[in-house]
Amino acid sequence: MKIAPPELSHRYLPACVLRVSGPDAATFLQGQFTNDLSKLAPGGSAYGLWLDRKGRVIADAQVILSPDRESFSIASPGSPAAVIAKHLGDHLVADEVDIADETAGFRGAALVGAGAGGWLAAQPGPGLRFPGRRAAVESWEWIYPAAAAAEVEAALAGLAAADAPEMERRRIEAGIPAVPADIGPADLPNEGGLDEVAISYSKGCYIGQEVMARVKNLGRVRRRLVRVAGPGAAPPVPAALWLADRRAGELRSAVPTGAGFAGLALVPVNAAQPGQALALAAGGPAGLTVA
Repeated sequence: MKIAPPELSHRYLPACVLRVSGPDAATFLQGQFTNDLSKLAPGGSAYGLWLDRKGRVIADAQVILSPDRESFSIASPGSPAAVIAKHLGDHLVADEVDIADETAGFRGAALVGAGAGGWLAAQPGPGLRFPGRRAAVESWEWIYPAAAAAEVEAALAGLAAADAPEMERRRIEAGIPAVPADIGPADLPNEGGLDEVAISYSKGCYIGQEVMARVKNLGRVRRRLVRVAGPGAAPPVPAALWLADRRAGELRSAVPTGAGFAGLALVPVNAAQPGQALALAAGGPAGLTVA
């Protein structure tokens, strides 16, 4: 049976491809990563975060177990390799772990559309393949060696191509936070809803775990990442948001749309209600609306 191709593809340079190996690699990563790596099948992946001790988000990534179980790959379209490598290196003590930055030797393709995963699984060629975070519909990432670019391009030939603004529009309209742009070093994962997809509350200890347990037990945060829309050109981000003369959060992402712009903003919970009007300047016109 012929598998229908994805709706579109987008080529990009991944921000991070690290290879982590050594006798202690599995236990070391399990003690750093917010999601549970203990049940990964060969070639399987888990999405999660790297947190500081206060539970703030340093970076996000997919961790992929190699088919031979000898190493792990850490891949991220947006979180820089240097940031993740430094975080891991800072916590290496007596662990027998080797961290190699292979980012420069890889390229990426995002595939968006119903059935993208099935289509990708049927394609030949090397690389890392894992679910993406690009749109409200199914999306997958294919991060492949630059040396295999011709082979991958042949597989992708004929797919509709999307540019970066189009991909950003789909992500924002789906309310999917980008790390570190929307949720970063000053923010808790729960403020962007990342606790629902990136955190295990049943695994053992990891850096930031006590804070995550405390926030879960309290059942609330003081800020929320929300979708907003406004007229005119998309402003430079980050941009302060205001309720009259009171600071009311920050616009973190923005992209033009046919009717103006759409964005993601981190705002206090009391300003996160649909229909709430916000301004881009103190005392200015309330031109933004929470979706």
